[in-house]
Amino acid sequence: MKTIPTTLLSVVSILIVVSSCRFKEKQNETLRYSGNPLFEGWYADPEGIVLKDAYWIFPTYSAKYENQVFFDAFSSKDLVTWEKHPRILDTSIIKWAKQALWAPSIIENNDQYYLFFSANDVQKPGGPYWNEKDTINHHGGIGIAVAHAPSGPYKDYLGKPLIAEFHNGAQPIDQFVFKDIDDTYYMFYGGWRHCNLAILNDDFTGFIPWNDGTLFKEITPDGYVEGPFMFRRNTIYYLMWSEGSWGDDTYKVAYAMANKATGPYERIGTILQLDSTIATGAGHNSVINTPNTDHWYIVYHRRPIPNKGRDHRVTCMDQLEFNEDGTIKQVKMTFEGVKKIDPLK
Repeated sequence: MKTIPTTLLSVVSILIVVSSCRFKEKQNETLRYSGNPLFEGWYADPEGIVLKDAYWIFPTYSAKYENQVFFDAFSSKDLVTWEKHPRILDTSIIKWAKQALWAPSIIENNDQYYLFFSANDVQKPGGPYWNEKDTINHHGGIGIAVAHAPSGPYKDYLGKPLIAEFHNGAQPIDQFVFKDIDDTYYMFYGGWRHCNLAILNDDFTGFIPWNDGTLFKEITPDGYVEGPFMFRRNTIYYLMWSEGSWGDDTYKVAYAMANKATGPYERIGTILQLDSTIATGAGHNSVINTPNTDHWYIVYHRRPIPNKGRDHRVTCMDQLEFNEDGTIKQVKMTFEGVKKIDPLK
């Protein structure tokens, strides 16, 4: 039996140590970024928000309507490590909802958490998707669940939809609630290429009329299809929405700017769309701001490549940056995602 020279053993040992160090460096580098998608599973329409001392994402579970009957939520302290909170709400809690739960939107009010959602893909008689035999989507719309913590447990707040009818041609879906600096709560919502704006009353049981006596004011900007989202930065109000078709590669995000939440909003342009080297069908977004900073992130869903599944959508996050005049720079989709940040305090 031949003895391996000591020199060779030393070289091998050094190579093993070097390889191990490089592996750990690569591993550490990976842990410094969130990666895209942020978590496993098919999820779409993500709403990102800061609640208390954590970042939260409330997405749609992306599946066939008959299987899309619950919501999961995800929380993180650093934007990199995400904890799953399974089935925070489902159709066993919301008795009037039978299928197609989507587009959750959450807001805190008086130490309670109100989770707004769309259900049943409600249609209107005589509409292009009305089916006399499909009674599920004869009733539904925008509902509310309430809890004492973001992770639940939730209960049905109203026992019925908050909005169940079509107003100004808008299907009652894709709601987003925005709290303005004067503590007014606005709801932006609407599918079928119509966007409505309403003022929620103090306890979220209904709406405050506009000056003309109506409850729902249409503010549809050019190109709007669905998925409205509002945020405020440096006194400027940004309305974002999705264009194209959610089921294919034409889906994209556009935006407008205004000096007040009620608009008017004129389309500026698109900022997020397909990148054939990364993903397609990018849309239905939200925005997260790290408190007391000018660090902004766009949370959105996209379709991995290759992809032939209608519901194969994943939740991702990338940086949102601005030009000196306040306009938004084009978003660059990445596989790396965003950098790890210090935990909120």
